[in-house]
Amino acid sequence: MILRDILRVLNANHIYIDDQTILDRDFICVSVTDLMSDALAMVCSAGEHTFLLTGLVNAQSIRTAEMLDINTIIYVRDKVPQQDDLNVGIELKMNLFTTSLSMYEASGLLYESGLKTATR
Repeated sequence: MILRDILRVLNANHIYIDDQTILDRDFICVSVTDLMSDALAMVCSAGEHTFLLTGLVNAQSIRTAEMLDINTIIYVRDKVPQQDDLNVGIELKMNLFTTSLSMYEASGLLYESGLKTATR
């Protein structure tokens, strides 16, 4: 599913987009967690086709995504990183979005849309 469609399903807004072509990238997996240790343990090997859905809105989520070769994060509950954390995201060339949905609601919509969970 291309990111543009994912954002539409989640009614998500951009916080920062490093590269506009990301909107047309096909994503096949989503890692849904607030525990970055779970993200590290469960992410599939296709990092460029995986995004992180989380409520953890700080540099830890951004740095964890970067370690996993994930460059797209969608934050739930309208969360937005503070400026210092946003600067880390910009420096690491992350694409950051936010949705007003809860993690539960967003996960359900993504599941109904056919995205797979990011597992080994």
